[in-house]
Amino acid sequence: MISRDMEIVRINVEHLLRFIGLSGNMVPLMYHVLLIIISFLVAWFCDWASRRLFIPIARRLTKYTEAQWDDILFNEKVLRSACHIIPAIVIWKLMPMIFYQHSVVQEILARITAIYITVMSTRTAVTFIAGFDQIDTDKQRSAAHQYLKSFCGVLRILIICVSIVIIIALALGKNPMTLFAGLGATSAVLMLVFKDTIEGFAAGIRLTSNDMLHRGDWITVPGTDVNGIVKNISLTTVKVQNFDNTIITVSPKMLVNGSFQNWIGMQQSSGRRVQRKVYFDVRSIAFTDSKHTETNIGRFRKDVEEYLRQRKDVNADMLIMVRQIEATQCGIPMEFYFFLKQKEWKQYEMHLAEIMEHIYALAPTYGLKIYEQYPEQ
Repeated sequence: MISRDMEIVRINVEHLLRFIGLSGNMVPLMYHVLLIIISFLVAWFCDWASRRLFIPIARRLTKYTEAQWDDILFNEKVLRSACHIIPAIVIWKLMPMIFYQHSVVQEILARITAIYITVMSTRTAVTFIAGFDQIDTDKQRSAAHQYLKSFCGVLRILIICVSIVIIIALALGKNPMTLFAGLGATSAVLMLVFKDTIEGFAAGIRLTSNDMLHRGDWITVPGTDVNGIVKNISLTTVKVQNFDNTIITVSPKMLVNGSFQNWIGMQQSSGRRVQRKVYFDVRSIAFTDSKHTETNIGRFRKDVEEYLRQRKDVNADMLIMVRQIEATQCGIPMEFYFFLKQKEWKQYEMHLAEIMEHIYALAPTYGLKIYEQYPEQ
């Protein structure tokens, strides 16, 4: 039916070309050139119309709703990518009709346009899925957000892999299902070759699905230079910005199989722990009364604990303890254990330094001498 209709079009166009003065081999050549130009103009018009009409209408519809997810998922980048598929479909339909008399050219053009449509469809799908990462941004620490991000990462990789197989099949003129069946037979070899990638992929899923790590967490990894804030989590990498502003990329496999310290519990608590030791010279310890009922180190310990309890930057609702530890050759260690309300690093260190400086200055007033070992000359 199409061939008959195109034959009628061809005859009419050739009559028109001869009428304007063309003859010989120029007639069929100009016929094809003219129809190609018309096809590209139609495709350009469809692209222009979709961008000028479809995108504004879609954006208005999403703005009318109170939900925010549709504004994020159907953003302008997604809509523009989808509009680029329309002219490709127009070319895909018209070109084979123009070259219906040339089967080889028709087949080549059909494959090229089909590959282009596949690429643009994949791009649109990946861009659409990427929008899920921006949903619920105020609850990025929630388990649901982590599950969603992990699922989107798997889905993007799956779509890209399927698209690559389809593109190869189109280029070779094969049925894509035949290539998928062939991949099943070589899956064992692929798993061996990509063993590390698959293990890292599985570790990334475990890391997010088990709620072990979130964006914004402060983590430290023993034996490495990792000591900073998690900036991004994917299924294959974890990016951490250290406090010196360097970026370190860590494998999820290392975090899952090894150990790391997550400071989120401290960040969410009402205080950050302080645990410091000071060593006192045994020879400076003495009784403070003639009845030998109290020593200067005991009075010092009680007064320091009361001093900590009275400070506004110390959380009095949490454990405050000043205790002695078993004596060593360096003297008697006294441990100061309490929680500061200031958890931000710089403020925390400033308040801690102020407290410890006061303790160091206070000790001599009780007759106590802080032990110090002089370096050998």
